Amino acid sequence: MYMKVLRPALLSLACLLAMPTVADDLPSLGDSSSSIVSQEQEFQLGRAWLSMLRNQVDSINDPQIKDFVESSVYRLAETSDLQDHRLAFILIKDPQINAFAAPGGVIGVNGGLFLYAQTEGEYAAVLAHELGHLIQRHFARGLEAQKQMQLPVMAAMLAGIVAAAAGAGDAGIATIASTQAAAIQNQLRFSRQNEQEADRVGVVNMVRAGYDPRSMPTMFERLARQYRYDAKPPEFLLTHPVTDSRIADTRNRAEQYPSSGKEDSLRYQLMRARVQLIFEEMPGMAGKRFRAMLDDNPKLDAARYGLALSQTRIGQLNEARATLQPLLAKAPNELAYNLAQVDLDITANKLNDALSRVQRLLGQYPDSYPLIQAQTDVLMKLNRAADAEKILIKLTQARPLDPDVWSRLADARTIDGNAIGVHQARAEYLALTGDYPSAIEQLDFAKRRAGGNFTLAAKLDARQQEFRDQEKILKEMMRG
Repeated sequence: MYMKVLRPALLSLACLLAMPTVADDLPSLGDSSSSIVSQEQEFQLGRAWLSMLRNQVDSINDPQIKDFVESSVYRLAETSDLQDHRLAFILIKDPQINAFAAPGGVIGVNGGLFLYAQTEGEYAAVLAHELGHLIQRHFARGLEAQKQMQLPVMAAMLAGIVAAAAGAGDAGIATIASTQAAAIQNQLRFSRQNEQEADRVGVVNMVRAGYDPRSMPTMFERLARQYRYDAKPPEFLLTHPVTDSRIADTRNRAEQYPSSGKEDSLRYQLMRARVQLIFEEMPGMAGKRFRAMLDDNPKLDAARYGLALSQTRIGQLNEARATLQPLLAKAPNELAYNLAQVDLDITANKLNDALSRVQRLLGQYPDSYPLIQAQTDVLMKLNRAADAEKILIKLTQARPLDPDVWSRLADARTIDGNAIGVHQARAEYLALTGDYPSAIEQLDFAKRRAGGNFTLAAKLDARQQEFRDQEKILKEMMRG
């Protein structure tokens, strides 16, 4: 059962805090809010908040989906007015549509966004809107609007949001209400201003990133039609009310630009197929659905890809091989198809074939995170844990905030017999998922094994202190 996450309080925080603005006059990014909460404070709060959230929700750990989300958000960020590009991501295993941007560059995406957004343009529209909240620093500007609010209050509100996101519901909302009574009185007015502002920044951002901005009103219109008479609409519509005036405003904005931007891509549709399989309780049913889509349109490569994945999952390996073959013949260097073949070969215990394919592709895409991850998976199955460990160490340097990579490194070190390294990797994983006491304890275990290695012991001591400092921030957030 998927954990219900991100209740209305989650993103309404930005709405509650946003200072009302004149519709066509976006505030200066260098406003006095910087003196209330600095960007560095926002960054530290955001990372602490993210570790709390990871501790409370189920995450999607599929490397290909993670890589797609990260690269697409960075594509939007690079062409935007976002000042701080230190972003961190969480993909939440929830089939409801939602996405959010929290202080400190924390970007969250529900798997459900892929289910609801039928094109890459619609998906990008949602994320461009969320980046708009970060670009305009709605959180810090809200503190400027409420002069009596200081950093501890902001921290307390974030703690309340974590409780709401993790399913505490009214308890979490009550935490926010107790710290934000004055702002809640103006919630509706601020929400409309805030959402409109993020829409307008998002439309401009989409154009700069090469997307057709008409995808934003198209997405809003479809959601409004689908849930107009629904007594319980998805969380996204509760935190982002879609009104006729809002649709009209984004439509008018978008129409000012030429319709030459990207609307969709095959890669997005391939990722949609992967997400659909994640939420399909019976892979056989997913296969039937993809098969029906192929029967309607034999040229639908995303459906063929989804069918091959579902066939592999239920053990129809010969069928999966036959389904994949036309895709690989058409696009022999497409990563998604090749990684599907790697999964198929691993399942069929053709490990050397899988490794050869991965190594060939690494020559073309040496920095591909999903490909590197696949390489370590095959090496582990080939009982080459030491080789996998070396690769994963480099991967932790490239992705130090990814708990999944640290977890895999701990697994490799366990098999390789690197006891101290196991404790270190587990400590990093536990810290990234908000369990600082256990992280500190793991480093105690490592120090005991370090014996007379005083250099290593000093390094472990220093890391423990960093964890204690981070834990202190968390405790202050929880105290309210």
